[in-house]
Amino acid sequence: MYAATTIQKLALMASKPKSSRLHNLAGARWESVAKKPRMMTTDASISDAFSKYAEYLNNLNEKREKVVKASRDITMNSKKVIFQVHRIGKLNKDEVLEKAEKDLQAVRDQHVSRLVKELNGTDFWKLRRAYSPGVQEYVEAATFCKFCQTGTLLNLDEINATFLHLCDSSIEPLQINILDYLLGLADLTGELMRLAISRISDGELDFADKICRFVRDLHRELTIIVPNMDESHDMKFKMDTMLQSVMKIENACFSVHVRGSEYIPMLGVNDPSYTLMGVPDMEL
Repeated sequence: MYAATTIQKLALMASKPKSSRLHNLAGARWESVAKKPRMMTTDASISDAFSKYAEYLNNLNEKREKVVKASRDITMNSKKVIFQVHRIGKLNKDEVLEKAEKDLQAVRDQHVSRLVKELNGTDFWKLRRAYSPGVQEYVEAATFCKFCQTGTLLNLDEINATFLHLCDSSIEPLQINILDYLLGLADLTGELMRLAISRISDGELDFADKICRFVRDLHRELTIIVPNMDESHDMKFKMDTMLQSVMKIENACFSVHVRGSEYIPMLGVNDPSYTLMGVPDMEL
């Protein structure tokens, strides 16, 4: 009995080191197998991927800065074209519009062409937010000139056709998208409102009535289109501003037709001898 117990204890003591050695050996082999692929392939591939992404983002940010600068130049020079058109009067219409058209051509050749060059080989939608303000201002200036020349609306295809010569025929040309075109048209109504008021003050009532009908029709058409568009906070905000412009033009034209010639001398006159109805006070 004593011998059997002793033999069992010796057998148990002899089996423990063997089991421990086998366990340690298996663990070492598993650790070496698990570590080698991670050190040799996984870490290197992740590092290469991050390097490529970093280079791509750096190039994209650099291009975005250049596109923003080109957009600012387009905005600034398009505003100059709009100010030039506002100088229009009874006697200098052809001269003013001819100068405005030349300035608009300079905007295309000098600044829009630079934007096209910066966007060469990139996705236009990827950087749209960077150049959209300049494009909207250009649409506003181009449509403003067109209306004052012919009394009609410059459509999107006509605007995009003027950009075709700015880049190589083998490269996809810059094309203004529908949303930026509509946003530019919404801004156009504000300039037409200012033009209508100034034409009323100069006695060009027929021209003011023409502007009123044009802006009213434009607002009506956009009211039908905008609810069917995708979510666009900018467009909905500008629609409210457009409605205010329509109401200002209608009120001015309505006042002229109701009050007749009494309304015109009041505009821009600070003489205290004029009363609300344009009739001087009578001495008692």
